[in-house]
Amino acid sequence: MIAAEKEEGAIESSRPLYLSVGQREAITSIAYLIAIASAELVGGLVGPLGGIVFHIVVLCVLLTHASVASPNPAYKLYLSLSLVPLIRIVSLSVPLSAFSQVTWYMIVAVPLLAAGLMVVGILKYSGSDIYLTRGKLPIQLLVGVTGIGFGLIQYYILSPDPLIDALTFQAILLPAFILLIATGFTEEFIFRGIIQRSSLAVLGPRGLFYVAGIFAAIHITNLSLAQVGVVFLIGLFFCWIAKRTGSLLGVTLSHGITNITLYLVFPFIL
Repeated sequence: MIAAEKEEGAIESSRPLYLSVGQREAITSIAYLIAIASAELVGGLVGPLGGIVFHIVVLCVLLTHASVASPNPAYKLYLSLSLVPLIRIVSLSVPLSAFSQVTWYMIVAVPLLAAGLMVVGILKYSGSDIYLTRGKLPIQLLVGVTGIGFGLIQYYILSPDPLIDALTFQAILLPAFILLIATGFTEEFIFRGIIQRSSLAVLGPRGLFYVAGIFAAIHITNLSLAQVGVVFLIGLFFCWIAKRTGSLLGVTLSHGITNITLYLVFPFIL
């Protein structure tokens, strides 16, 4: 009897351990997060060309994985994640020296919005699926005001040069609008809209932390650990607000105001 029990135990212990589908998807998602962060690190340490090449590899792998993973719901996450390396590929490919930095933001945003809309169409997401609703306007406006504080925190970390020559209404109006749309709406549409929707479907509530991690990862190029940490917390706040309110309006305003104060206002008054 004892020998038989020992033999049965030995057989069970020799059986291979299989990961569940959810565990495999979680591990794969983390692997892509690490790959994107590594590509950003290469871009910061080696140079733009190295970053572009690394991101192109990640993009190709994500697109291939998405195509073979269908109809598994995880394919939606992989296709959504393909927008992240695309952000860096486009931004590094547009020569900054040929345009003013404000114009550069606008040029970069156009193909990213087009790609985002294409992914939304492929995944058949509705506007409400990706939080393209107005929500409760007073709450959204209050969320938008948080961008002033976020801009102040990041200004003390980065201390960037201003994007305009003088702090006047005429000088700030168009650049502020461009930053609101090109960075505020475009990035929130991609991260808190498309990627968050697909992440929650695959990873559950952990998807909020995952999206915040991806959002922080694309700031690694600046090689500032403090900024990456702050951006992660801001991103997590944006994820929670978008999910709780069902709208991108507040986080779009906050994100846009963050960059407006960071690049157009605080360099002149602090």
